[in-house]
Amino acid sequence: MKISRLFRVLALLIVTALGALMVSGCVPAETTADGTAAAAGGGMSMIIMMVVMIAVFYFLMIRPENKRKKQAQQMRDNIAVGDTITTIGGIMGKVVNVRENAIVIETSDDRVRLQLMKWAISSVGKQTEEPKD
Repeated sequence: MKISRLFRVLALLIVTALGALMVSGCVPAETTADGTAAAAGGGMSMIIMMVVMIAVFYFLMIRPENKRKKQAQQMRDNIAVGDTITTIGGIMGKVVNVRENAIVIETSDDRVRLQLMKWAISSVGKQTEEPKD
């Protein structure tokens, strides 16, 4: 997981650096026979580079984030009575009631009940150790 993040960051830095070089004009120009400099592609290369940068942003950052959001929403929609959940605040409990946008959980043997919004659910299932990011 960490390697793919590192790969994304490196690819983003490389594309950004190339784009900056293209825009700033640091890309060497071709010289003609009489010694004058001629533009190598002009505005078309800049447009192509911008399209490439947008594509890289989409495939390395936007698309994976949308997939994660969709999976989290599907997980929250499939919660049923009896599931063990963990909230984003670290509260663990057993689901006793499911509503459209909220759930009710029992947090202990004392039958302490909490009502939570579904967006506050981090994971479903018993968590045995701290997540490693």
